[in-house]
Amino acid sequence: MKYRDFLTLHVLHHANEGPVTGSFMMEELRRHGYRVSPGTIYPLLHSLEGKGLLKGHREVRNGRRVRIYEITERGKKVLEEGRKKLRELCKELLEE
Repeated sequence: MKYRDFLTLHVLHHANEGPVTGSFMMEELRRHGYRVSPGTIYPLLHSLEGKGLLKGHREVRNGRRVRIYEITERGKKVLEEGRKKLRELCKELLEE
């Protein structure tokens, strides 16, 4: 798996739990030890939206326009496939 694949799984996982924003994802990823800049997260979110894995819309929050992303049905399928592959990898790596 590539670094970007792990970021994608994180984004899809959180979007599956509820709508996300770029700033929320940067903070959440930071909690997991990733150092993600706006120049990384926003192109990733736009790419996932372009692939039909997320859908975005604009809202005004605290007087600011923000883009909110939600997972699509296709995104849910990709998330589940990613989880299966990650499970297999972890099982293989952690078996003694």
